[in-house]
Amino acid sequence: MKFLAVLIVLCVALIAYIRLSPNSPEKWHVAPEVDRDKAYSNGVLRRIENAPNGLEKLHEVIGKDVSTQVLAGDVASGMVTYVSRTKLMGYPDFTTIKQDGDTLLIHGRSRFGRRDFGVNAQRVDGWIAALSTN
Repeated sequence: MKFLAVLIVLCVALIAYIRLSPNSPEKWHVAPEVDRDKAYSNGVLRRIENAPNGLEKLHEVIGKDVSTQVLAGDVASGMVTYVSRTKLMGYPDFTTIKQDGDTLLIHGRSRFGRRDFGVNAQRVDGWIAALSTN
């Protein structure tokens, strides 16, 4: 019985750490280096050519996503980093978007774990698709 109680306390502590641990803008608000579209085990890189004002438009799309908030930066500076949290566990994922001339550079990645199971690619591609329909 004590083992079960300890296990429950450890699980609750882990969930609290995931949800409440601070997210350092210095670590996550870094300009993405994207030479081509790429998905990897823990994130996604996207490069959108011919996207003048793309950051401003994408910022409007992302603003409608209730699970996502700005971590650092702003549209005026040309780069914004967002934190999105999963519904159940509250895992944070970070997406940095930079306007580089007429090119939009996007890097979505997870903070915890070695795999994101395609969640970041799905989120970023959904934002890009919504951008196309606006």
